[in-house]
Amino acid sequence: MKKIAFLFPGQGSQNVGMGLEFYQEFAFVKELFEMASEICKINISKLCFNGPMEDLTMTINLQPCVTAVNLSCLSAIEKEGIMPAFSAGHSLGEYSALCAAKAVSNEDTLKLVFKRGQLMHRESLKNKGAMHAIVGLVIEDVEQIISGVKNEGIVSVANHNTKTQIVITGEPEAVQKVSDIACEKGAKAIPLKVSGAWHSELIKGAEEEFKDYLDAISFGKAVMPVIHNVSADISSDPSEIRVLVAKQLCSPVKWFDSINRLINEEVEIYVEIGPGTVLTGLVKKILPKDYPFRAYSINSMKNYENFIKEIK
Repeated sequence: MKKIAFLFPGQGSQNVGMGLEFYQEFAFVKELFEMASEICKINISKLCFNGPMEDLTMTINLQPCVTAVNLSCLSAIEKEGIMPAFSAGHSLGEYSALCAAKAVSNEDTLKLVFKRGQLMHRESLKNKGAMHAIVGLVIEDVEQIISGVKNEGIVSVANHNTKTQIVITGEPEAVQKVSDIACEKGAKAIPLKVSGAWHSELIKGAEEEFKDYLDAISFGKAVMPVIHNVSADISSDPSEIRVLVAKQLCSPVKWFDSINRLINEEVEIYVEIGPGTVLTGLVKKILPKDYPFRAYSINSMKNYENFIKEIK
C-alpha cells in the first residue's frame, strides 16, 4: 500500500461557497458547522456559503471558517476508513492536521483556532504589518537580504513554501525594502492581501496569552506522525506538540522542508483536505520531476468521490 499524507490548507485558500456541498450531503458535517458556530458565536455556515468575501477574510472569522471546512472534508474521508501515514498543515492548517492525528478533538481544535484568530487580529490592530511573496530566490539569498536591512525595521521569513517561493513578513517599510532588493536581484515581489504581519515579532504580544490558553486544552498522543511547521519534523508527544504549537505563531512555516521530509518518508499520495488547491500546487512544484506521486484536492463532492473510488 502506498503511503498517504493528509495536508490541510490555511489562510489564503478560502472562497465563498466552501464546504457547502459537504454540508448538504452529510448530517455530521451540518453538526460540525453548528458546533463551530456555537463555540465561536459566529454564523460559520453563513460566512462560508454566502460571504461576503470581505467578512470571510477577516482573520477573526477566517480561522474558524477554514478549519470548519477542513474538518468537514476530513470527517467525510474518515467515514470511509481511510487513514494516512502522516499529516501536516500549512500554518492555520496545522491545527486540522493535529485533529486528524487525534492529538486534539474537533471541539478543542475550533476553540484553539478561534482564540488564535482573536489574538492575531488584536495584535494586527496594534502593529501595522505587511507580507510579500518573493519568487525567484532561494531561502539563503532572501535571508542574506533580510540580514542586510535589519536596521531598517522588523522583517523576517514567514513561509518557506517552495525552493524559490518565500513569503516575508514585518513592518511595511522594511518588507518593501527587502522586496526592492530582491527585485534588483531578478526576483518578483508580490504584496499579499493580509491584515497583519503573521509569523513575525509584530504579533509576539499574542504568544504568552496563547500559551496560557493552550494549557487549558487537552492534548493526546498523536495516532500518526504530524510534521510540524516549526521543525519540519515529527512529533507525537503531547507536551512537545503543545510547545511547537505555541512557537508556531511567530515562527516561520517550513513547508518546503516539511514536504521534503515526506519525500524522505517515501510518501506517494498527497491529499489536500479543505478549500482551494494551494497546497497541491506547492507539492507539485516541490516534488522532483521523476518522483512517483498522485495529488488530490478534496474541495468538492466530485473530487471527494473520485478520490474514494481511486484509493479504495
